Amino acid sequence: MEMKHIGRRVAAVIVILSLFAACSGGSDWVQFRGEGGRGATSTRISPPLGLKWKFRLQLDGRTLHSFNPPVVKGDTIYFGSADGNFYALDIESGYMRWVFKSGAAINSVPYADDQQVYFGSQDGKTYAVSRGEGLEIWNFPTGRQVNSSVERYKDYIIFTSDGGASFFLSPEGEKMFHIPNPVWYNHTYQMYDDIMYFAPGPLSRPHSFGPYDINEQRHLWVLDTAALDAIWYSFPAIRKYLIFFSTLGYDGFEWYLSFYAYDRMSGQRIWEYEDFSRWGPDYRPDLEQLLLRGLNLLDFMAPAVWDDLVIYTGGDSVVRAFDADTGNIRWEKEFDTPVSSAPTIAGDRIYFGLLGDGAVELFGNPNDMAPAGSVPRLVCLSARDGRLLWSMELEGAILSAPVIAGRRLMFGTDKSVFYILEEVF
Repeated sequence: MEMKHIGRRVAAVIVILSLFAACSGGSDWVQFRGEGGRGATSTRISPPLGLKWKFRLQLDGRTLHSFNPPVVKGDTIYFGSADGNFYALDIESGYMRWVFKSGAAINSVPYADDQQVYFGSQDGKTYAVSRGEGLEIWNFPTGRQVNSSVERYKDYIIFTSDGGASFFLSPEGEKMFHIPNPVWYNHTYQMYDDIMYFAPGPLSRPHSFGPYDINEQRHLWVLDTAALDAIWYSFPAIRKYLIFFSTLGYDGFEWYLSFYAYDRMSGQRIWEYEDFSRWGPDYRPDLEQLLLRGLNLLDFMAPAVWDDLVIYTGGDSVVRAFDADTGNIRWEKEFDTPVSSAPTIAGDRIYFGLLGDGAVELFGNPNDMAPAGSVPRLVCLSARDGRLLWSMELEGAILSAPVIAGRRLMFGTDKSVFYILEEVF
């Protein structure tokens, strides 16, 4: 979550390439960061991966600053666009099944259930649309832009409007209750055991957040952000009794990265790890512009949880794997350019993007230099020890973390290209 709105630009969709026949079944990825918000799936997808098909987003050649991850249900991919359209694409071929037009850009992360897909729009509404035909079932007006993650949890449809409220609707679109949200924009959260981690804090402490019991409609504890001294607070992930998240502070000269584990019920801090951003020996970043790129991504600095590890790509050039219980570093992997996306874990393989020399073109700053010949890449590491297993050059740097559905991996890049990869047999 962050405290100021930065727009995202995604434009019209044109399918430009369809390669390879389908050869594997799929499983679903229906919510932000996957089941449990852990950025992981038990499905094992192992390199090498081949291109199944790809398509290009937008026609004007602008570099994208964000592309929120899609969701996958059955044989269909769903995502929204800055042209105001919400798209449903066939996962086998990229064929456009239907398009739904909202009144403004769509930048929220959708959610799909058996019958409907839910998403928010900058027109101030959240929509429920039929999965099969793309017909509007209902819309709920909020009066504010909706740029949050959207989720169906039990009998609630949950989302947050920018500087408005976190809403809890019935499946029919009727408001059940809300939590005032005077501060947070681009809000992300985690639902677990009927608790919203993290809801906006009480009105008496607006610059705060904390776990909110949706049955008793009260905060269990509240974390005042002044104590963390940060400008970015990541999406949280849960493992057993712990909740993990990270923060970023910036003083105009360097980034201050902090990684936390809290007892999710009591609010006791279990461990904290602090570090300065690191960029490799030959990279000289424009920190402010690189930060602005990160703040457009709802999953910026979000953790991924695997076995007894919590793994972060913190926006700099380092992947860090912590012991989930103690906070001790188990391994690190440093690259020659910044990491461009949050990680996703499939089986025991970690997938994420490297920015490469795209930073020079993205920000247009001759002082923002990447090593000569560096190109954006998809990277695969071993979750066990951080060994580099495989990489693939890309047309543009990956934005949000890859989504994995069965044997397929998908993501969008800042060069407006959406990739579908699958295992090579």
